[in-house]
Amino acid sequence: MAGELKGRTIAVLATDGVEQVELTEPVKALKAAGAEVKVVSDKDGEIQAFKHHDKANKIPVDESLDDAAPEEFDGLVLPGGVINPDALRLVPEAIDFVRHFVQ
Repeated sequence: MAGELKGRTIAVLATDGVEQVELTEPVKALKAAGAEVKVVSDKDGEIQAFKHHDKANKIPVDESLDDAAPEEFDGLVLPGGVINPDALRLVPEAIDFVRHFVQ
């Protein structure tokens, strides 16, 4: 698996409330496979991750949705948990960003 994604850039679209393990474990696996991974968010600076109902770590944001161009990425990860996808579905820029990968 090491190096399979070398030269690929993957966006991880997340916001406050993301389930921490749903973000950190895929990022770890993608990096182990050689990908460059960027956390993209509707927030600047950092987002608040959760472990179930409790606050967990703050996650640094690499690029805001305002600055991120989906065509610069080779793939998309949309981390789970209850809050992350539910919150992002209300952000028009997030919907447009995801739509690029679906099309």
